[in-house]
Amino acid sequence: MRVFFIFLDGVGLGADNPEINPFARAKMPTLESLLGGHKLLASVAPFVGERAALLPLDASLGVAGLPQSATGQAVLLTGINIPKKIGEHYGPKPNPAVAGYLLKGNIFSELTKSNKKAALLNAYPPRYFHGVDSGKRLYSAIPLAVTSAGLPLFTKDDLYAGRALSADFTGAGWRGMLGFPDAPQLSPHAAGKKLAELAGQYDFSMFEYWASDYAGHKQDMEWALNQLEVFDGVITGLVEHWNDDEGLILITSDHGNLEDLSTRRHTDAKVPGLLIGSSEARAAFGSGLSDLAGIHKSILRVISP
Repeated sequence: MRVFFIFLDGVGLGADNPEINPFARAKMPTLESLLGGHKLLASVAPFVGERAALLPLDASLGVAGLPQSATGQAVLLTGINIPKKIGEHYGPKPNPAVAGYLLKGNIFSELTKSNKKAALLNAYPPRYFHGVDSGKRLYSAIPLAVTSAGLPLFTKDDLYAGRALSADFTGAGWRGMLGFPDAPQLSPHAAGKKLAELAGQYDFSMFEYWASDYAGHKQDMEWALNQLEVFDGVITGLVEHWNDDEGLILITSDHGNLEDLSTRRHTDAKVPGLLIGSSEARAAFGSGLSDLAGIHKSILRVISP
């Protein structure tokens, strides 16, 4: 059984308040259909439907303060309660203490050592690699985990060859912001179909979407609504071309943010653990799962039963 993990940075389960929560306002027909006609809100979880289940997951992990990206992502990747170990939530980029846990072992390195095929499906532009190589940019937790496992980060060539997708799913950012006017551009639906195709080539694959956290910090409702409606289009293409008998789709986050645009800060909201697949796979993955630290174990349990 393969697992495809869509990581949405900074997405919590919020209130049914369209004034501050774009999830309460956005038109997301596919996601709502998966959730039995409900929106992605705190009041809906837990939920079990025909093809999807939604669990509320604790991102605070018993540590005071607001959850942060570096520690939250590292917990997802290692299964270790790193905020408790180091005594704080930390971010956005890993400090030496957080990096140390990722370098000792993470989901990518563990699966690779077990002869499983794993990949991060994001394509990174040339300036990203220039920044890292020059020391001006630090890896965030997810690419650090990937590279420490000896796996490559996908490049411009991979994007153009159809082996990876841009961080915004569609490629519009590569054309409009990064200066690649000939970059492949996909509709949201086609991007979802491409993700299903790429994820089908791996035992474990991941896609990192960070713009959700950025929109939360900017408190930009219109941009947030546009992102969520694009994302729903991606999910439409993905689930239409996904074989539930062969794999499970996991969508979760590291901390709250986008669900409450009344603040620029992160929130301590529980985050969604959205599972799409067969009832058997969802039950196996969700068994005993209540917080971010359980994700790692659940991935291993489904991939290597």
